[in-house]
Amino acid sequence: MSLFLLTGIATLDIVNTVDHYPAEDEELRASASRHSPGGNALNAARILAGLGHRTELLAHLADDPGGKHILATLDADGIDHAHCPCASGTTPTSYITLNAINGSRTIVHYRELPELSSHHFKALPIERFDWLHFEGRNVPETNNMLRHARGRLLDQPISIEIEKPRPGLDQLFPQADVLIFSRAYALALGHTCASELLTALRPLAPRAALVCAWGEDGAWALAADRRAPAEAIHASAVRSGPVVDTLGAGDAFNAGLIEALATGSTLDEALRRAVTLAGRKVTGQGFSHLADGARA
Repeated sequence: MSLFLLTGIATLDIVNTVDHYPAEDEELRASASRHSPGGNALNAARILAGLGHRTELLAHLADDPGGKHILATLDADGIDHAHCPCASGTTPTSYITLNAINGSRTIVHYRELPELSSHHFKALPIERFDWLHFEGRNVPETNNMLRHARGRLLDQPISIEIEKPRPGLDQLFPQADVLIFSRAYALALGHTCASELLTALRPLAPRAALVCAWGEDGAWALAADRRAPAEAIHASAVRSGPVVDTLGAGDAFNAGLIEALATGSTLDEALRRAVTLAGRKVTGQGFSHLADGARA
C-alpha cells in the first residue's frame, strides 16, 4: 500500500444525463441528475483510495455547501485533507452534460476561488509520501512547488498531468519523472498522434517517462532511459462493456498508471494497467465499480 499526494483542483460536478446532445436553443429534460465532487486530482485520489492506497489531497476548498459536500466525501473515502486551505467563496463548479447515447460529456466550468499557492504546499511534510502527483496548472506556483519538492525529496517520483495548453507549461517538464499528456494537449500543439507528440517533446524532458492517452486508440509512452528503444510503447484500449460514462476516464488512466509505477511495474505494464482501468471506468458511473473490478 503506497502513500500518494495529489495536488490540484477540487470541484463540484453537476451532471445532467440526457437522451441526446441538445441542439442550440433546444429545451431538453434530463433523464437523471447528480451532484458529486470532481476535479482531476480529487478524482485520482478517490480512485487510488478505492484501490486500497493511502492518499492525501491538496486543493483549495471553499466554505460553502459545495465545499462541505466535498469534505464529507473525502472523509467517507478515507482521504486525508488536513492541509487543504479553506477560503470564503464559491466552490469551483463544472456543469456537465452526459450524453446517454455514447457516454460523452460536455463540460462548462466556472471558478472564482483562487488557485492553490505554493506556501500551502510547503507546509506539508512531503518526505513521507511515496509518490507526488500534480496537475499542470497555475505555472508559477506549481513550479515553486516542484522546486521545493526537488530540494526535499530523496528518490520519490513526481508525476505531472498536462491536460490543457497553458503559457509556460514546458517550464515544469524538467522537474517531472513522469509526464502524462492528454490528446487535447497534443492536438492543440498541432500533433495528430500521441507518438508524434512524445517524440517532439522528448528534448524538453530527457529524464522523464512521457505518456499520452488517446481515447479509444489506447495510449503511448516513451521510457525515460535514453538507452531504451526510441520507438514509443503502445497499449491498446481495453473495454469490458458498453460505454456508459466517460467522465473521469482520464483520471482513472492517471491513477492506474502511477499506482502501477509506484508498486514496481515496468512502464509497459503500467501503461496496460492504465488503459485497463480507464476502460473499466467508462462502463459505469462514478468510481466504485473500479474497486469492485480490482477485487474480482
